[in-house]
Amino acid sequence: MPVSFVIDLLRRLSVWSFWPGLLIVIWGELKPSTSNPQIHLWDKLLHFTAYFGLALMATLAMRARHPIAWVVFSLILFGGVLEIVQSFVGRDAEVLDEVANTIGALTGWALGWAIWMLYDKLVGMRRPA
Repeated sequence: MPVSFVIDLLRRLSVWSFWPGLLIVIWGELKPSTSNPQIHLWDKLLHFTAYFGLALMATLAMRARHPIAWVVFSLILFGGVLEIVQSFVGRDAEVLDEVANTIGALTGWALGWAIWMLYDKLVGMRRPA
């Protein structure tokens, strides 16, 4: 299977999955909490994973272009806004949740960027001289 086919498939899946993924993250952050408000590693892992996935999908969809930095920054800011909104819907806003969101978004962006750089290198190696 050619590398370009796989990358194109990943890009298309990312384009189509981003918005439903964002809606799932919003729902997950604003639905009533079923746990006590102590610091839970699982909760932070969920925050990390959610924003990692969103940033990775955005980076793959946009092909790591320069404006992706603004998209990732917007995701981080959006996560902070959702944390504030949580305090109005009966949930606790936690700084550590936003830290997990930020680390997840930056890691997803970095992985997406690395995938595109690897792709460019592989495709560049196949071009005739």
